[in-house]
Amino acid sequence: QEGVKTENNDHINLKVAGQDGSVVQFKIKRHTPLSKLMKAYCERQGLSMRQIRFRFDGQPINETDTPAQV
Repeated sequence: QEGVKTENNDHINLKVAGQDGSVVQFKIKRHTPLSKLMKAYCERQGLSMRQIRFRFDGQPINETDTPAQV
């Protein structure tokens, strides 16, 4: 995942890059648990949460983490 830009203090744009090179962009609140983004990404890609791992700068991301924490 890569933070792109902030439009205001409440929301942040995030890009999720898949191993196949695909990129899906999300806009979520800074204090929203990333599990919401993870579930939405899996639904869009037709994947199970158990099949994939989310990382930021090589570090694993927990479902309870928020963009503000990462």
